[in-house]
Amino acid sequence: MILALPLALAGCFGGDGDRPSLIGGGQAGGPQPFPDNFRSDTLALMRAYLNNPVGVREAGMADPVQRELGGRQFYVSCLRFTPRETDGSYKGMRERAVVFVNGRADRVVDKASELCAGAVYGPFPELEKMTR
Repeated sequence: MILALPLALAGCFGGDGDRPSLIGGGQAGGPQPFPDNFRSDTLALMRAYLNNPVGVREAGMADPVQRELGGRQFYVSCLRFTPRETDGSYKGMRERAVVFVNGRADRVVDKASELCAGAVYGPFPELEKMTR
């Protein structure tokens, strides 16, 4: 029974088919492809991520670069923006990282300061023009 627990836990953190997981194991399928549609994929992901995607200000985006996550290399693009709060106010700039898996936007990382160190941001007006 004691030996079965590590095996059961390992199954929980493994990949699911052709999609590599950020946790454990080697790089599934070799090197990650560059995310050709990173701007439109990021917009789609942020539309779901933000509680209110309307009224975002001061949006900037860095082109994707390879970063190590969970011992593997993934393309990561960094975002800076000021979202509208639920009360309609604007409190402060946020920095987030978008992780791409198999060339598609996969998840948003909230604590992005380490991943985004040295990122060079350019304007990202598409994020400011989002609607519900």
